[in-house]
Amino acid sequence: MPYLPMMSLAIVHHSAFDARFDPKHRFPMAKFSRLAEILVEDGLVAAGGYQVPEPATADWLRLAHAPAYVDAVLTQTVSAAAEKTIGFAVDAAVALRSRCATGGTVLTARLALERGLACNTAGGSHHAARDGGAGFSVFNDVAVAAHALLAEGLVRRVLVFDCDVHQGDGTALIFAGEPRVFTLSIHGENNYPAVKPPSDLDIPLPDKTGDDAYLAVLPFALETALHEAAPDIVFYNAGVDPHADDRLGRLCLSDAGLAERDRRVLGFFRDRGIPVAGVIGGGYSRDIESLARRHTILHRVAAEFA
Repeated sequence: MPYLPMMSLAIVHHSAFDARFDPKHRFPMAKFSRLAEILVEDGLVAAGGYQVPEPATADWLRLAHAPAYVDAVLTQTVSAAAEKTIGFAVDAAVALRSRCATGGTVLTARLALERGLACNTAGGSHHAARDGGAGFSVFNDVAVAAHALLAEGLVRRVLVFDCDVHQGDGTALIFAGEPRVFTLSIHGENNYPAVKPPSDLDIPLPDKTGDDAYLAVLPFALETALHEAAPDIVFYNAGVDPHADDRLGRLCLSDAGLAERDRRVLGFFRDRGIPVAGVIGGGYSRDIESLARRHTILHRVAAEFA
């Protein structure tokens, strides 16, 4: 797939990514605003320098999700039972946030095709499946973006390389039987979800894996994915929930381990001229400052390749 040489790293952000939850809520919504602030404060993005996405359209969302579910989110008529599965109420702010985050991953993918690499400041909502959301995921932004690129003929083959600590069950279900999309998940074997539908390649890891053992599985994962997927674009979920201090983690990675993970994944595909769209995935510390800074690891490492 042709692409332009990289200049500066394209980073996507929208103020609606933060739906302004109560700070006591178990989902750390404030991390999205603080992440964007830190990237400006530390000079990775100039003031006013973010690429701002449009909210995902209903037509895009229906590429990956059932029309009835899309309509329920857009009209804020999701059932109480479905909201419980998601983990929060789907009100107007959450519906807009979900559309903007998904539109952000679509824009990130388009920028990656143009420049070689781009990153979202949200995305990676990989538990949402065709018929509904789950696990803090309303829409599966990567699945929507992959479908949109395929439908427009911009790519022929897609790789989803998911390093969130939780298995990408929604993504696996959405793309089951779809030969143009290869799904890979490196995750904690004892973590959510309890039922893990098969990805094209799953690499489950035991609790307390640590940096060295985690990094040791990457060569096999990367080489296998490259051979099996032959991708025109890679969607990279750089979840920071494998971190030792993450309250939903268990894999015990350090900041340095996460950075080296990102460096090896991004470097592997960029060395081969394959565009990469990065999304931030999960991270669940209650310390918003530390968590937001941990999420910036993806953008800092990606900037090395710009």
